[in-house]
Order: sequence, then C-alpha cells, then structure tokens
Amino acid sequence: MKSTVKIFAVEDDPTYKKFLEYVLSLNPDFEVNFFSSGNECIKHLHLKPQIIALDYTLPDLSGEEVLKKVKIFDPEIQVIIVSAQEKIGTAVQLLKLGAYDYIIKNEDTKDLLLNAVNNARKNISLTEEIHSLRHELSEKYEFEKSIIGSSKAIKKVFEMLEKAVRTNIIVSITGETGTGKELIAKTIHYNSNRKNEPFVPVNIAAIPSELIESELFGHEKGSFTGAITRRIGKFEEAQKGTIFLDEIGEMDLNLQAKLLRVIQEKEVTRIGGSNTIKLDVRVLVATHRNLADEVKNGNFREDLYYRLLGLPVWLPPLRERDNDVIIIAKYFLKEFCLENGIDELRFSKKAQDKLLKYQYPGNVRELKSVVDLAAVLTDTNEIDADDIKFNSVLDEDKLAMEELTLKEYNFKIVDHLLDKYDNNVLKVAKKLDIGKSTIYRYLKEMEELKDRK
Repeated sequence: MKSTVKIFAVEDDPTYKKFLEYVLSLNPDFEVNFFSSGNECIKHLHLKPQIIALDYTLPDLSGEEVLKKVKIFDPEIQVIIVSAQEKIGTAVQLLKLGAYDYIIKNEDTKDLLLNAVNNARKNISLTEEIHSLRHELSEKYEFEKSIIGSSKAIKKVFEMLEKAVRTNIIVSITGETGTGKELIAKTIHYNSNRKNEPFVPVNIAAIPSELIESELFGHEKGSFTGAITRRIGKFEEAQKGTIFLDEIGEMDLNLQAKLLRVIQEKEVTRIGGSNTIKLDVRVLVATHRNLADEVKNGNFREDLYYRLLGLPVWLPPLRERDNDVIIIAKYFLKEFCLENGIDELRFSKKAQDKLLKYQYPGNVRELKSVVDLAAVLTDTNEIDADDIKFNSVLDEDKLAMEELTLKEYNFKIVDHLLDKYDNNVLKVAKKLDIGKSTIYRYLKEMEELKDRK
C-alpha cells in the first residue's frame, strides 16, 4: 500500500489553480495544499511538504526566490517549477539551484506534471530508504555491538575509538591479518559526524598497480588506452564522507607521492584532466605491516608515513585477548544458527578449553571459520572438542595456517563429511542441505584442482 504524499501547489492564476486541482486530484494518494503567493507557501513549510509544484511568476516573489528559501528550509523537498516561460537559460539556472524539474504550461502539462510528481515521489522513497539503511548501519556499528569483547586489550581500543570519532583526524589502524581492521574503520565512520555520508573502502593490495591511480583519482575520457568514458575516482565518491585505504603498505612509491599531495592539498586532479576538484574527505588507513620498518627499508615514503600516522589504533591479536575468544565464538555460533535456520547450539566445556588453547594465526577471521565448521560437523546440539577443527579439516597439530579460498574451504568440508559418512553422497547432501548434484560438482572441481596442482 502506497503512503500519502504531501504536496504544495503554488499558483496565483485562479483558472490555472482549478486546472492544478483537477490534475492533482486524479491520484487519491496526493494530499494537496494550495497557495496563491510565495510568502504564503514559505510560511507553511512547517507542515513538511514533500513536493512543491511552484509557479515561476508570482505576485510577490519569483520562483527562483521561493526555490532558494525552500532549499534552505529543507534541501530534500522536491520542487517542480511550472512556468509559461520557455527559456532554456532560466530552466538550467533553476535546475542548478536544486529544482527537481521544469515544466512549460501547454497542452502537455497534465501528463508532464503527473510524471514529474510520480518520479519525484520515487526519488523521495529512495532517499528515505537510504536514510533508513544508514540509520541501521549506524546502529549496527555502535561500539558495543560491532566490536565484541571485554578484555583489557580491547578496552584500550574502545578508548582510542572514542577519541577517533570526535574529530576528523586521520586514523592509522594496524594489526595482524584477520583482526578486523575494516570493521574498526566502519565503526569510526558510522559513529562520526560523517555517518550519513559515503563510506568508501579501497583495498590497495587487491588492485593491479597500473590501475590504482585511476581507481583512486579518476580519469578523463581518452586520457589513456581503454579510457572510453570519464571515471570518477574513489576520493570523489567519498566526498563529505570517509575513504578507507586498506593495506596502504602495498602502495608503490610513485603513487605514494601523488597520494601525499592529494591529502595535503585536499584536492584531486583526474588523470588527463586539468581542473582540480576540492575534497572534503576523511582518510582512514590500515596495514598489517610495520610502516616504520617499511620507511627504514625504503619501501614507504617518510613524509607520507608522518602524514598518515594521525591517531594510531593498534588491534591486538586474538591470542592476547584472553576470554574474548569464547565470547566471540559464542557470538559467531549464534549468528551461524540464525543465518542457517538451525536450532541453537552450544559449546561443551572441553570445546571451550580447546578454543582457548589455540593461538589463532588468522585471528578473528580464522575463529569464525572454525566455529562455522564446528556447527556443521556436530551431530548434536552441543559442539564437543572433536568438532573443533583447526586449519579447516587439516591435522590439528599443524598450526601454520593455509590461505584458503571460500571454494577450497567448501571442498574440505565436503571431503571431510564424505570420509566421515563412507562416501554416502545422499547423507552428506542432507547434512549440508544441498543437492546431490552440488556434491558431484564439488568432487569434479576438486579433481580438476588437484590436476592443476
């Protein structure tokens, strides 16, 4: 069911007012208030209209003056200018000032106005949805909800985050792989005064070196082979919000110099362009490397290092977080059960002891994999020590972690269960809640992977 849309119609011509009454009455979802002057409309903005159909020529104020006052009151009100003047320059100027549409009074006005109102309505719904999602994200990334634990080590992180959200200082996040650096960056952003603006993450290590400059700063059409259109860079995408440069230690020295200039000057020039674009962007960076050592080794610019240092936040490895291991494991287990629609599971005392003894070279990311696998392996509502498999389903005595893809991880689960249930494909398929054909496809792909190796 569609909700009611509140519309103001501002028109001083009695005849045209009747026409507007007719057009806007065609949709029962429209709640319309009529005004004959610009000042009368402005005085009633407290009634919170969503759309205003505004005559350009009024007895007291011009349509441009009314538009400016409306946008100052609430930039999200959609203003549709209805004018007898067919002047392109006027229309362009009003659209630049924030008008949603510009409609000429002629025989097509009825259809044009209804289309404009309906399109504006869709735009309002989309904006409301975006606000709702951002509110949900903001709640999701509250400190206590997003960062789980009560150890002394993690409480020190909380203290630093409280400082990080108060200003726009650059924050450098360091920690081993899997400690949750992007989660920390999101938490800072969604608790800051920029929380309603974009959060743009960029994994430097995941982008080929020859493409990073274009990815970060954008390019103009024709600036290099393959640049068939203009490309907006990540810094521009993050305008008024936050850019998160993950694995900053992987950036080559040539690009480091360009990044330093962008951060210092707070402006960017697209590749192949001549115009500078002013930036209002907060910068957060993260790395698993020791950047001070990288500077000594000549792999990282000293001037950029000091520029990025800002407020340092160090994330402790999981092995230094005491009983947080069990708290986080229980959280992951509950999350897994909810996501997969299975009855609640719990850890036995022996399982908890086993979880606490392990060193977790892959940190929180590894713990989640261990918990998810244990939830699949258990045959009861209690996870026991035998269900806890480190290194996926590898020998538990081998503590050096493999770097596995999601597909390889799935292969190991299927392989383990086939071994456990004497190659009973039907039983394994039921256990994993997938079709037999999926098991056979995995077996085929596992053989192909072995052949390639």
